[in-house]
Amino acid sequence: MKGRTLFKSPLPSNHVSDASSSAGAGTTHRLYQVWRGRNKFLCGGRCIFGPDANSIFLSVSLIMTPLALFVAFVSFRLAELMGKPLGPFVPRTAMAVGAFDLLVLVLTSGRDPGIIPRNTKPPDPEDVQLDGLASPVTGAPSSGTLPPTRDVYVNGMVVKVKYCHTCMLYRPPRCSHCSVCNNCVERFDHHCPWVGQCIGKRNYRFFFMFISSTTFLCLYVFVFCWVNLVLIARKYGCSLGGAIVESPVSGFLIFYTFITSWFVGGLTAFHTYLASTNQTTYENFRYRYEGKSNPYNRGAARNLVEIFLSPIPASKNDFRQMVVVDPDTLLYGPPSMAYSYSFGMLSASKKSFNTQASLSFDMGKPSFDLGAGYSVKRTSIGSSNFGDIYNPTGDGVEGAEHQQPRHNIFGGGRFQGSKKVAEDSESVVTNVATASYNVAG
Repeated sequence: MKGRTLFKSPLPSNHVSDASSSAGAGTTHRLYQVWRGRNKFLCGGRCIFGPDANSIFLSVSLIMTPLALFVAFVSFRLAELMGKPLGPFVPRTAMAVGAFDLLVLVLTSGRDPGIIPRNTKPPDPEDVQLDGLASPVTGAPSSGTLPPTRDVYVNGMVVKVKYCHTCMLYRPPRCSHCSVCNNCVERFDHHCPWVGQCIGKRNYRFFFMFISSTTFLCLYVFVFCWVNLVLIARKYGCSLGGAIVESPVSGFLIFYTFITSWFVGGLTAFHTYLASTNQTTYENFRYRYEGKSNPYNRGAARNLVEIFLSPIPASKNDFRQMVVVDPDTLLYGPPSMAYSYSFGMLSASKKSFNTQASLSFDMGKPSFDLGAGYSVKRTSIGSSNFGDIYNPTGDGVEGAEHQQPRHNIFGGGRFQGSKKVAEDSESVVTNVATASYNVAG
């Protein structure tokens, strides 16, 4: 492929021509302009959405249209029938809950869910502490390759963390790679198509408030539409059928909210159970804690406090930060290494890789650091450890038989339509782990 451009640059054409003529001179851009995920950005990188962010308009229309019908054709007439002091609060409460619902929807969809910054290079196997690590078949120490998994202690229990070939890092516990957004997300729950965003550590509470407020709104409209029909029937001395003829919007809204309440109400109940047991949707659907203890479960009350009342951690990404793009890497590198970033006076080097305090390799110390509360357990990797390993990019890796599970609870999941040229180029990144996977196969 010498002399052939493997990847099209997302930057303007004049940048490509200038970069090719500048013989490797780096150019400066904001991080969101050269972001390797599939996210969409607004307001100069201040708001980050998923690739399916257009679904927000569908969600808004499904919520606001019946709410507008209720306020315009039911609530004010009902306020007159009920009289003071309760009557005037019917439309006011509906509009206040609707406004809150829109607010938490935006907070869920338009913020960083907890993306782990990817490395620009894979860790050097010689720099990672692998002495004593045994091959799953031969029992000989591994050399020159990174193990696909590592064991860490969480609250005294062993938890397995995996190496992500796309982000080129060992994922922190409870982190998973979303195939829709193409990012590793901290405390990954699922990718929600209704909000067009991953649900993770930084936006889970807003997602829960969104579905619970939507459930309340559906039940609120359902109940007061029935009240409106009953009061109309009493006023005019007719049956409920006659009341529906008198107020057809009430009849329609009763039917609509009855259907939608089962969906959003069931979702709210399910996530209430998950929060009280400190599980994620991803863990629950994969039976992660079936037959064994959940190391994160500290009791219902403490779990709820941790999830909903603990401070929201700051984003590990400054999408407006200026980064230097190496045009040679931009034009000829594989997808996972298509950009070479230089952050101010700091740059990625062979000896140091970190994901901003979430997961780091400090080669000055012979240790593997996963942050507070996590410690490494160096063990030999048995063949059973490879049963739960998948390639998050969807590429074919020799010896790997498992496919990536779907990352959203409504279907879809895997990224479709990858081209052959991207598959060929991705093999450059996965070569670093081919030897260990061949042994596992």
